[in-house]
Amino acid sequence: MSRAPYASIDELIKATSPALAISQSGVEVVDDEKLRNGIIDSLIYTAVFGPEELRPAAIWVIRSVAVALGAFPASIHDLYIAGGNGVYANKTAPAINVRGLTYDVAHSVFNAARANDNKIMLFEIARSEMSYTWQRPADYTASALAGAIKAGYTGPVFVQGDHFQAIARNYAKDPVGEIQKVKDLATDAIAGGFFNIDIDASTLVDLSLPTLEAQQEINYVTTADITEHIRSLEPEGITVSIGGEIGEVGARNSSVEDLHAFMGGYDAELARRSNLTGISKISVQTGTSHGGIVLADGSIASVNVDFDTLAALSAAARSEYGLGGAVQHGASTLPESAFNRFSEANAIEVHLATAFQNHIYDHEAFPADLKSRIYAYLDEKSADERKPDQTDAQFYYTSRKRGFGPFKREMWDMPEASRQAILISMEEKFSLIMQRLGVTGTSALVDQIVKPVNVPLSVPEVIGQRL
Repeated sequence: MSRAPYASIDELIKATSPALAISQSGVEVVDDEKLRNGIIDSLIYTAVFGPEELRPAAIWVIRSVAVALGAFPASIHDLYIAGGNGVYANKTAPAINVRGLTYDVAHSVFNAARANDNKIMLFEIARSEMSYTWQRPADYTASALAGAIKAGYTGPVFVQGDHFQAIARNYAKDPVGEIQKVKDLATDAIAGGFFNIDIDASTLVDLSLPTLEAQQEINYVTTADITEHIRSLEPEGITVSIGGEIGEVGARNSSVEDLHAFMGGYDAELARRSNLTGISKISVQTGTSHGGIVLADGSIASVNVDFDTLAALSAAARSEYGLGGAVQHGASTLPESAFNRFSEANAIEVHLATAFQNHIYDHEAFPADLKSRIYAYLDEKSADERKPDQTDAQFYYTSRKRGFGPFKREMWDMPEASRQAILISMEEKFSLIMQRLGVTGTSALVDQIVKPVNVPLSVPEVIGQRL
């Protein structure tokens, strides 16, 4: 069966009938082998590239089918709190930002997870990434769940909003309006199946103020405000895992004193707001930068992560505030041999993005003509982002993330041999990272703590009218 969207609701219902029985009450899987051998491909293509009015129907079918087969959107909150309470240790969750080939990459991640008996990993996308990769929460979740279906994975699927960020320059002009944008994004995300959200108001920290408490005040008040909004939207039975952030990635390293300043104010704000359930983790800065530092030849400079500080922050977050631990951003460009240091430091989570983007673009199987067209597009459309002293290698490295949206369909439709070569090597990379981060053999632990919650989904109008 071809990888192409359905053109109408009648075609969708008829073409999926060998595998699915779709009705007003839900979706029954009658042949999961036929579903995995092509039908799921067309369903996710319809969810992402199909006619606008048909996309909600395809997303509804995918989410319904995933739950029926045992793969369900979930919050990692209880698992992280269990880690903070000492139920487990030295297991660092990889949080993977998937910018392109999302369905296929998710399939590869779940294949690696099954091979390593692992269920501790998250699929995430940041506010900024949604814009330049042309992905919204509902179709991002659908892509992750479709990958789980394709791989035969069962268990929780943790989908996360990364860096739901207050943009400092916008906040300076319109504080209320900028925070409302983050709240609106959280509303959209939760409806789309994101039950894990990282609030990032660390952009508002003012290091010029005389005390740490004063520096962190806008950060913790804003984080508490958005926490309250998220808690008001939670589906019954779900405690959304919320992350806070005390140090902007690329700025000065965080300290335990920064953590105390933030958490003291944040906890007081929550108490004032009817003792809301707070964050489950805290993101910190210990020496990395998003995407790494690009040298003139396009290679990445070595990064010196302060693992001792990371360990101290994670220990304090657990012992003094009952959190799962500290989170490290911007680490994907580190050598894979360093990844075991995160689990040794008892970091609860590490965010990985750029290295996977690089793996796609720089793989020998990536079509050369497609890359040339993407780079020509960047020369034209992103020329204003180019710094005067940048080499071509530096410019393309820093800007090519913007090719994922405009060339999204072409990437999904690259020749089968090229796509499979890239994905097979990515699967090997995911497997190695899971091993280095200590999350292999965790399926039983996760199944014991994270239970399925039935989150009702409304039948899309286009299906309701047809059935």
